[in-house]
Amino acid sequence: MAFGRKNHVNLDPLSYSICLLGESKVGKSSTIYHMCEKLVGDDGYMFMELGDERGADAIEDINYINCPEWEMDEYDEYTNSHGFSNVCDDIIQNKSTEYPNLRVVIWDTYDQLILLAEKEAIRLWNKECKATNNHDKVTKSINAAWGGFGKGEKKAIELMFDYKKRLKKVGVETIVIGHVKTKDVTDVVSGETYQTLTSDQQQNYFNALKKQLHFLGLAYIDRSIKTEKTGKKNIVTKKEETKNVVVDEKRKIKFRDDNYAVDSGSRFADIVPEINLDADELIKAITDAIKAEQSKSNKSLEETKKEQDYAREQREEEIAQMLKAEKEKKDLETINEEIYQFIVDKKDDKTAILPILKALKEHGLTSPKDITDMSLAKDILKLTK
Repeated sequence: MAFGRKNHVNLDPLSYSICLLGESKVGKSSTIYHMCEKLVGDDGYMFMELGDERGADAIEDINYINCPEWEMDEYDEYTNSHGFSNVCDDIIQNKSTEYPNLRVVIWDTYDQLILLAEKEAIRLWNKECKATNNHDKVTKSINAAWGGFGKGEKKAIELMFDYKKRLKKVGVETIVIGHVKTKDVTDVVSGETYQTLTSDQQQNYFNALKKQLHFLGLAYIDRSIKTEKTGKKNIVTKKEETKNVVVDEKRKIKFRDDNYAVDSGSRFADIVPEINLDADELIKAITDAIKAEQSKSNKSLEETKKEQDYAREQREEEIAQMLKAEKEKKDLETINEEIYQFIVDKKDDKTAILPILKALKEHGLTSPKDITDMSLAKDILKLTK
């Protein structure tokens, strides 16, 4: 078998990893909400409000779930809250039945998810330390977890992006929302230092996200400032005093910045440098960039779309069959374990376990854990009642 094939860009905007960074309260969540509503409707997306983030509280009719912790024992209906991992696992396991139309989840915000992941990384490390009697290595710091030297943060990154990968496997993409800060950067060639607007997280966390993205936009407020005279004179300089006044401001998203003052970008060569912070303009910018790349093929847009729609339907069917098989396997393992535990608990009661052992022997089996047929497993389970 020869490997390798030509790639054809997917025309679906939500088949790509998208990140929107921006100042607090600039309108990131509402813009992504409106984009998702327009593209897939209210059951095609889910906002995961992470940690202390509560942006969804101010958006009417948004489809969301609060995830204040990495893991929770049960769903809190009053606050609409469950653990991040619980929600992700439920989507992954029940995509075809409970979430048939779900296309994308939104991590709102990335900085809050990092805090949850770090807490979970520390918990797992401490659990391992206690299990191996290394109680002296138990820690409350991510810097000391998993042997230190950045390994704790690496574990947190692994935890987060493992879920991103698993969600993608069942047909659910991820959009990430995050905050920004101003950072000094030194040019590796000239040695000159300049300022850039970038993610407010540590560079290792941002790099882990950035390398997976197809579209990275930075939302900001573009202000026009005018210097006006005050009509007053400075008592020292005797010169007329002035003040800076904001005369106009527009909310925008920047995808490219030739001056590198904004840390944004796209894997698509024809993305527009800048747009207004608007859901329709965001959809158009991403869609136009995809169409521009697709036009380099020898197929029409309509032909490509038809082929991809068919391929997507086929893939959804494959995912449904895969999830069904995994559920049946898990159910079988649960029954087999119940039979096995019954034998262990009743090992001194020959009358109770003899029919089970006999049934296993008749099918050439030595242990309940070897049962591969669900009907047989259910029949033998009845012998434990």
